[in-house]
Amino acid sequence: MAEKIKELIRDYRDGKVTRREFMRKAVAITGSLAAASTLINTLMRSSSAAQVGPTDPALVWHNVEYEGKAGPVFGYLARPVAAGKYPGIIVIHANQGLNDHLRDVARRLAEQGYLALAPDYLSRRGGTMKVNPKSEGLSDIRELAPWQNVAEDTDAGFGYLRTLPDVRGDRLGLIGFCWGGEMTFAAATQVRGLKAVVVFYGRSPNPLDLVKNIQAPVLAHYGEKDPGVNQDIPATAEVMKKYNKPYSYKIYPGAQHGFYNDTTSDRFHPEAAKEAWGRTLELFKKNLQG
Repeated sequence: MAEKIKELIRDYRDGKVTRREFMRKAVAITGSLAAASTLINTLMRSSSAAQVGPTDPALVWHNVEYEGKAGPVFGYLARPVAAGKYPGIIVIHANQGLNDHLRDVARRLAEQGYLALAPDYLSRRGGTMKVNPKSEGLSDIRELAPWQNVAEDTDAGFGYLRTLPDVRGDRLGLIGFCWGGEMTFAAATQVRGLKAVVVFYGRSPNPLDLVKNIQAPVLAHYGEKDPGVNQDIPATAEVMKKYNKPYSYKIYPGAQHGFYNDTTSDRFHPEAAKEAWGRTLELFKKNLQG
């Protein structure tokens, strides 16, 4: 039975079956909805291995530290092992801080030919392991790391990337998820030299007129079942158009906030995640690899 459930989970994670089909087949295997839910949640947690493992021979990664405006910023740096010069991308974490999932996302980008830096935006407080060792969502993340601080540490991160001999300093992108999506949108109003920005279910800058300072095209991904974030979309689209800023977005049917995170079985939406990641890679390829 466990092997059948694991196979079903793989199909779900790969987008081969819908959420409804997933639950229907799981109930058929386990005999009851309660048993299916319990077993699936357990196996989901145990099967949430990285998509691109840290031992992948095609990649190399390091824990790094760079100088920010208020002191050292810790981070995780991943890149292809092959010699060359690669576009640089900074990845902004969600409200859990810098965790294994974000490190995996950095490696996913490195697999695609980028040098990806995932800063720890809790560095000013001693780092994620000190502030949030259980990797839980921090309700006070905006107080712990105000967007202005995030913008400063992001700008310093790009400054650090430009010093690396294997980074193309003229091809820089920014991406973030959840709170990190909000911070990405806000930081893009302050950081100069960006060529591509991707926001995963993040709130828009406040005040909205800050978007007039954005220099790069913005691609945003939103879940249909995320009204708190989505309420800002119409006004954002209007203001981006007003200032002639490229802004494309999609609201993914049936998807919740956090739908890209494959370590959260209750939110992960494989179909939406797959499409959003494909659109993300298309934007980065067009604007960073040309």
